[in-house]
Amino acid sequence: MRHNRDEKRFDRPVGHLRCMLANMTNSLLFHGRIRTTLPKAKELRGFAEGMITLGKKGDMTARRQAMAFMRDKTVVTKLFEEISPKYKDRNGGYTRILHAGVRPGDSSQMALIELVEAGAEKEEKKSKAKKAAPRKKTA
Repeated sequence: MRHNRDEKRFDRPVGHLRCMLANMTNSLLFHGRIRTTLPKAKELRGFAEGMITLGKKGDMTARRQAMAFMRDKTVVTKLFEEISPKYKDRNGGYTRILHAGVRPGDSSQMALIELVEAGAEKEEKKSKAKKAAPRKKTA
């Protein structure tokens, strides 16, 4: 029975699950967007956002913790030098999940998980604010 167990295991041993999520986190941070099943994307979101939060701290302890989980020096360097500075003014919500239909082979729900671009969001909000001006009704 799974009383009070919040995590999804995807019918894998714990070691395999941890390695799978670490590899998916590496791919997401390296490429910016990956395509996977919807439940895996939802589970991956927490790990990826945790790594970006570590990157925002920027100290050596955070770098060691990220390296212990992801085990890829190039991705950890990219995380701390390129990705995390973009989100310095943002408190969470670094990823976006988009539904992408079903997989033809087994009808699994597919999703795209991608990093939200921090600079582009601010520009979109400004342009939406200008467009949302109230209209005058003509009689």
